[in-house]
Amino acid sequence: MALLTDGLCINDTYEVEAFLGEGAFAEVYRVKHRFLGRQAMKFFKAPGWSPDEVSAMLGEAVLLSKINHPNIVRVYDANTASLIGDTFGFFTMEYIAGGSLSQYWRSFGAQFMPLREAIEVMRQVCKGIAVAHSHNPPIIHRDIKPQNILIGHETTGIRARISDFGLAKNVNPLTLMATSRGTVSFKAPEALQDPQGDSLTGDVWAIGTTLYLLLTDRLPYDLEEGRSHGTSDTFSSPPPPPSRWNALCDSALDQVVLKALRVDPKQRYRSAMEFLNALEAWRPDAKRMEKAKSDTASHGNTSKGVLGTTPQAREHLGRQLALRSIAVAQDPERLSEAVSLMEKALKESPELSRKYEARLRLWRRGISM
Repeated sequence: MALLTDGLCINDTYEVEAFLGEGAFAEVYRVKHRFLGRQAMKFFKAPGWSPDEVSAMLGEAVLLSKINHPNIVRVYDANTASLIGDTFGFFTMEYIAGGSLSQYWRSFGAQFMPLREAIEVMRQVCKGIAVAHSHNPPIIHRDIKPQNILIGHETTGIRARISDFGLAKNVNPLTLMATSRGTVSFKAPEALQDPQGDSLTGDVWAIGTTLYLLLTDRLPYDLEEGRSHGTSDTFSSPPPPPSRWNALCDSALDQVVLKALRVDPKQRYRSAMEFLNALEAWRPDAKRMEKAKSDTASHGNTSKGVLGTTPQAREHLGRQLALRSIAVAQDPERLSEAVSLMEKALKESPELSRKYEARLRLWRRGISM
């Protein structure tokens, strides 16, 4: 059960509007600042902290305040609040209406995420993480994954922002290592074997895993939470190149992605900046892409279930599909495509029927609006 309820006012400043989700240590809400409008609030679950404990838990806000970059979520405030007789810590950050990369990726259903969008999103992620890596001492994220990348839609195009630096830590400037935590499917082999094994190249591995997922709808390695994974078996051979699953990927892009997933960290890109340089140097083969479009319009062999599903994810997917269908319906010749997208939206999120069923009926009759 969520700690905060809709309409609750925090410190006479923030009105709670909606529960957005939760992690192991905190809940996230959309709130309205009395003067500055909508923000996101990360509200930590543990009550009754000492001043030192509050300071430690708000370390993420402190880190984010030091990394000022358009591809890293911006922090506005960090404070404590009294609730049911206890003291809780919180901080507020910019609210991104588009949701996470995980939700955006799922919105394409049985289709691959467009290649250019996937590359552009990961270029922006590399830019943000490169700033953290260049900090003195370097800061590693340690939990890069689609759920921790927020996607916003702006007049200039899509913009990715990295969030949830809750596991981030200044690395030892001599060894460039830090204590390993995070999500198993996106952890580098050396970090799984050694709790002290996280490094800059561990973030590179996580970015590479995320890019591989966007390109193929598959994870490069089949890892399970709670299991011990040794390089001798789990990582004994490299994953199939992305081009095996997605015909729009060429051998040059295969090499870029697979270098980030080398088992030996010394053979990977040494930092997010090196990975960024490789992505920016890659150029798609226009003829190959044109030839492959018809083959990859719908691959149909996999689903977006590889990261699991939740009711919140299905609801968000429904909203994303509905918005895409409305955009498509602006072209009367694409009404049948809009109908298909809206039908999928209502299947994922039936509660949208009251809002869009009448529109869908008109579209089925050939009437755009």
